[in-house]
Amino acid sequence: MNERPIAGVPRNILGLALLAFALQLMLHFATAKPAARAEDLSAPPPLAWLIAGSLGEPVSAAKWWMLSLQAFDNQPGISIPFLQLDYVKVIAWLDRILSLDPHGQYPLLSASRLYSEVPDEKKQRQMLDFVYHKFLEDPDRRWPWLAHAAVIARHRLADLPLARVYAQALREHAKGRDVPHWATQMDALLAADLGETETAKVLLGGLLQSGQITDSHEFHFLRERLEALEKAAPTEVRPQ
Repeated sequence: MNERPIAGVPRNILGLALLAFALQLMLHFATAKPAARAEDLSAPPPLAWLIAGSLGEPVSAAKWWMLSLQAFDNQPGISIPFLQLDYVKVIAWLDRILSLDPHGQYPLLSASRLYSEVPDEKKQRQMLDFVYHKFLEDPDRRWPWLAHAAVIARHRLADLPLARVYAQALREHAKGRDVPHWATQMDALLAADLGETETAKVLLGGLLQSGQITDSHEFHFLRERLEALEKAAPTEVRPQ
């Protein structure tokens, strides 16, 4: 085919083509590049809806919803820090998922070891409070997460009284055969840290005399703590 030389193109057509090209370049550089936008976490639907939608498989549905919640911080083109999530809605989702599968452990594991790690004290306390109340519903199964909550309260929040509340709940409610002794010993050790010497002595003495401590190293450690408390001032010092 014979190609028409550019010199043969009318000048007005050529000018329009150049103008269109220039406008296209200007539009390209002037238009903002598309940016990924974080979607807000929605509140969970009523439990009855989730049960109906599970088609008779609530445990499988609970796992699917947990994975969906866990992946919410990774949306197409953007990563959302846990700190930016609405923790009221996160807790509502965790609660719904636990209701679908009461024996499931992953929601409380996520609450105590993932969502409570954010550098926001208010959100940390929200998540720890959730773990505490869910522990009370099934202490012998959910004790590990409250034990971790006690550690966070003691060392991250530096809130000894709150850690003591959690440790006391472990001692009073976690009575199962699989609950380790160290979990129920936390209350006595935290009582000593709080200056509640007499309380700590009673708790430690009770543990040593109960016959439950069979490990020699554990028994020796607790006995040393008790002896140290007995050598301390006899009057109990309470925190101001």
